[in-house]
Formats: sequence, structure tokens, C-alpha cells
Amino acid sequence: MFAAFGLFPLVYTGYVSLHRVRLQNPDAMSWVGLDNYTTLLQDEFFWNSLKNTFTIGVISTVPQLCLALGLAHLLNYRLRGRTFFRVAVLLPYATSVAAATLVFAGLFGRDYGMLNWFLGLIGIDPVDWFNEKWPSQIAVSTIVTWRWTGYNALIYLAAMQAISYDRYEAAMLDGANRWQQFRHVTLPGLRPTIVFTIIVSTIGALQIFGEPLLLQGGTTGMNGGASRQYQTTGLYMYQTGWQYFSLGKAAAIAWLMFLIIALVVGVNAAIVRYRLKRAAALTAAKPGKG
Repeated sequence: MFAAFGLFPLVYTGYVSLHRVRLQNPDAMSWVGLDNYTTLLQDEFFWNSLKNTFTIGVISTVPQLCLALGLAHLLNYRLRGRTFFRVAVLLPYATSVAAATLVFAGLFGRDYGMLNWFLGLIGIDPVDWFNEKWPSQIAVSTIVTWRWTGYNALIYLAAMQAISYDRYEAAMLDGANRWQQFRHVTLPGLRPTIVFTIIVSTIGALQIFGEPLLLQGGTTGMNGGASRQYQTTGLYMYQTGWQYFSLGKAAAIAWLMFLIIALVVGVNAAIVRYRLKRAAALTAAKPGKG
């Protein structure tokens, strides 16, 4: 199964990236070696999409994981109707990306959007959420955050419920309040889960595609805005292959994305592993209580 649906597409995409291939005639390939890659490295639109991908990824992933951790902490208490709330936080994840994006496109509308209407009530001028760089990237990031916060919250909740209650009882006997329990008991117990969600969210952030494509729709959506201010690398790859008909170049973009994801995840994992080892070394170096 992995060879058929994972390894073969990966290898074949790498093979295609070394050829000049047109969408109209995909069987006619001409060898160009690394020309597609060198062309991309000199392509200002590729670098622009890569920069947009990183900025949108950061402003969507960091708030998303922080909100998910807070929600999971609240849902871990014995609340009345907590099953309902646990299902409710997962509903955005189950919602179609197309439906969610269309709703948020209406909310962020410049002239009739609810968000600008609310800003007008407090004396703030309307924001052009679609045509300005940072507002448009915030709009895309908001959709991503809304869809994935509940999913990560349930992952954190499952990890929290696996932490032994004896640790909390010991912390309470030592006089720890709820914040101190969360900081010194919950967070250390969640470290492996936090590492997992950071890695998965990083991969997802580097592959953002549906939200920017559907935010405005049509050619403008494929361009990532009028001035490509929120065009991600995934969106540029799609445009290169299906609008410009250059499958070889699109395959090269896909492979560069794969290498960038592998590099970012590897660096991220190395940093987290170093911090965990350092924390363990500091804990072991502390003198025990008599």
C-alpha cells in the first residue's frame, strides 16, 4: 500500500520534475535535468509564495496550538455537558473547507462584512481584508485556526487524561494552585504530544491550499490576491500545473516543498529534543529534598 500510494507518486513526481512536460500532452517528455529547479530559484513568484507560506503558517499555527491547549485544559474539568462541548469543538474540523471559507469570506467583506461592521461600531475604519497584505494573510490564518483548533484540543485532552491523578494530588499537598499544577504537572506530561502537534501543524501549514484558493475564488484566488499577497507555495504549484500547463515545473515545486518540509520538521524536532534533554539534565542536577 505504501509503495503504491506513497512511494511511487513521490518517485514519479521527482522523475517528472527533471523533464519538460506540458499538461496538454503529458506523455511527451523532454529531459531538462535540473533546469526546472534552477528556473524556480530565480522565480520571484516562487520566493514570494514561499515567504507567504511561512508567515501565514506562523500566524495560524502559534495561536491555534495555544488556543487548543487552553480549550483542552478547560474541557479536562468536570463540567456539566462536557460531552456536548467536546463534540462542539470538533465541528469546525468536520466542516468542509469550502463551506468554512465561503462563510469567512462573507465575514471579512470590505463593504458589507460583519467584522468591518463591528470595527465601525468602535470607531475603526473598514479594513480591506482581501487586497492588503497583512489583513489578507490574517484572514486566511483565521480560517485555518478556526478549523484545526478543536482537532488539536481533543488530542491534548486525550493526553491530559492519560496523566496520573496522583501527580495532581501530590502537587496539591505541596500547596500548588491550579496554574502551578498546569505548569509543573500538565505541561511536562504533555511534552511528547506537544511535539507531535507542532510537527503535524508545521507540515499542514506548509501545505495550505484550499483556504487561500477559495477566499476570493476564480483567477484572483488562484493568484493569491490581486498582488499575490497571500499566494502560498501549494497554490503556486497548482497554478503552475493547471493554469500555466507546466507539469515539469509544478513537479519541481512539489519536490522543493517536500525537501523544505523535511528540513523544517527535522530542525524543529532537533530543537525540541535538545530542550527536552536539557530540561531532563537540569531536573537530574537538582538536589533532592530531605
